[in-house]
Amino acid sequence: MSELLVVNDISKRFGGLQAVSHLSLTVNEGEILGLIGPNGAGKSTVFNLINGVYAPDTGSVEFAGQDITGMPPHRVARLGLARAHQIVQPLGALSVLENCTVGACFGRENLPLAEARETAREMATKVGLGDRLDLIASSLTTAGKKRLELARALSARPKLLLLDEVLAGLNPTETEQMIATVRQIRASGIAILMIEHIMRAVMSLSDRIVVLNLGAKLAEGTPQEVAENPEVITAYLGDSTIMQAAEASP
Repeated sequence: MSELLVVNDISKRFGGLQAVSHLSLTVNEGEILGLIGPNGAGKSTVFNLINGVYAPDTGSVEFAGQDITGMPPHRVARLGLARAHQIVQPLGALSVLENCTVGACFGRENLPLAEARETAREMATKVGLGDRLDLIASSLTTAGKKRLELARALSARPKLLLLDEVLAGLNPTETEQMIATVRQIRASGIAILMIEHIMRAVMSLSDRIVVLNLGAKLAEGTPQEVAENPEVITAYLGDSTIMQAAEASP
């Protein structure tokens, strides 16, 4: 598999806080890379550095062979890198279909309105919102808004999807449904970089995992390798939960 995203030695400081320190990672075409670590480890900052919310103090970000370091998010989206946020950000006064249409209009294919609406309809249906296209986004449940966030990102027709805790706030049934949806997205050929705290999910979905601690890479490897790493167990969980999650994953 060829490398789609290359993050090379990026660092970011906010005042006296070193949020990210000399981090390097890659995401290959068609794979799922999990990014885990304790709260405050720097995971969301890494996402912000990748999709242009922040520019790194040092290092570079390359996507699909192009240097996107510090490129603003709307230009990054045009290249095929989309993001679903942890805190959902629907356009609350617009319908489900209209929200997704916005994603399609400003995505990689730069679609005209009529084609954007068709793509939006397709992606909303793909994530289970096909029967709620005309509902106002603000009226959706938490699970519905999570699916809308995902559908809007998919409507941009990305090559790489950044998923920031897409399972947060979901009940067990909703979690299983969302895991199945993520698998379908990967099967369609879209690469995924995901932040997730539900260990069973990240262990079962990821091809590889990068572990952050205090802004720096603590470990990297397959789910099993990460689960068996004593430093990860000590720094991240302090017990055997991560190993139990690895053993429980299919």
